[in-house]
Amino acid sequence: MTHVPTVSVIIPAHNQEKYIGRCLRSALNQTMNRADYELIVVNDASSDRTGYALDLFANEIHLITNPTQLGLPGSLNRGIQAARGRFVVRIDADDYVHAEYLNILSLHLAMNSNIDAVACDYVLVDDHETVLAQMDCTQDPIGCGIMFRIEHLIDIGLYDEEFLSREEEDLRIRFLKNYSISRVQLPLYRYRRHDGNMTNDTNRMAQFADALRDKHNTEE
Repeated sequence: MTHVPTVSVIIPAHNQEKYIGRCLRSALNQTMNRADYELIVVNDASSDRTGYALDLFANEIHLITNPTQLGLPGSLNRGIQAARGRFVVRIDADDYVHAEYLNILSLHLAMNSNIDAVACDYVLVDDHETVLAQMDCTQDPIGCGIMFRIEHLIDIGLYDEEFLSREEEDLRIRFLKNYSISRVQLPLYRYRRHDGNMTNDTNRMAQFADALRDKHNTEE
């Protein structure tokens, strides 16, 4: 009988040859039993050597390759749709995680049926992995570092693929209309700030901030 993993880790990657190896090594170096989680990597039509880097991990990952670029939310949705676990969590390809990341978050969900999702605090690092700050996930939320019950993500319709930026804010707003996100006050996620981050594209961020306000009637 095929063993079904408890956790599905979704890793979207577009032109991340520089970072994807570090990300995957951290995801494989978990205290959680390896059979209890799966790594789903969605290569979003990368034009660099991301594909070659992923070949080194071929026996450890479930690889989905987009023939044409879908964008971040589309890639995340493909990963979630392929997931077999009860719980789903995202790691971005340029980030990495603490060895207890999966174990602690999954235990919170497994032992508390009233918890819909759980988020951990995170450490902001630079391109050399120098610590810049420790962040409170409730005060400065990011799209990663949150483990969801998969049925709740399906219930809200997954990511809105129109949001090529701020997709995590749109998802959070919709999720919190019916569900809650609990906090683990441990910095288990490493969020890398570098020149290639989409979040550094201020014009793009501003464009989708307007779209977010229009959709949800929210103020910045």
